[in-house]
Amino acid sequence: MPSPLFSAEESRLAPLVILDERSYTAFRLRHMPQRPGLVLALVGTDDDTVYPRAAAIGAEAVVRTGRDLSWLHLRLHEATGCRHANWDDLLTGPPPPPGT
Repeated sequence: MPSPLFSAEESRLAPLVILDERSYTAFRLRHMPQRPGLVLALVGTDDDTVYPRAAAIGAEAVVRTGRDLSWLHLRLHEATGCRHANWDDLLTGPPPPPGT
């Protein structure tokens, strides 16, 4: 998302937009429109400003790397139309093995 070549229209049409810290700043500076499917992904876990910042851009979720990866994995599959996953098993059963 930080690329100046990524247009507001491309942002609107993408099934999912994941912003890291740098992308978040670029998103705000470019006044990109709010949209569903916007996720803020952070490496640090002690930033108290993350939720107000996520709310300011209309993010549907805040994902902290290393903690919320199973949720992000499911959301990526959903956004890309993956038809090879049994969602009920993934949501209630043990995590899938790596690489599936």
